[in-house]
Amino acid sequence: MKLKPSYKPMEITLIKRDKSKTYLRTQLGISPSTIAKMSNGEFVALSVIARICEDLDCRIEDVIEFIEDTNI
Repeated sequence: MKLKPSYKPMEITLIKRDKSKTYLRTQLGISPSTIAKMSNGEFVALSVIARICEDLDCRIEDVIEFIEDTNI
């Protein structure tokens, strides 16, 4: 079984905190290409995940989860 990242928990956390992906880009300095990777379910650097967790004051599982990759 191969796993891939899902950032659905981040979407939920952003909604709960009344934030958007634009906030991540403008306030945290996360590049548009990294935001695109997250939207496409691709891996991003752990340092980016840590920055999001620190800013949103949340745990890593509130940002990312791993799901089975059915497109193998």
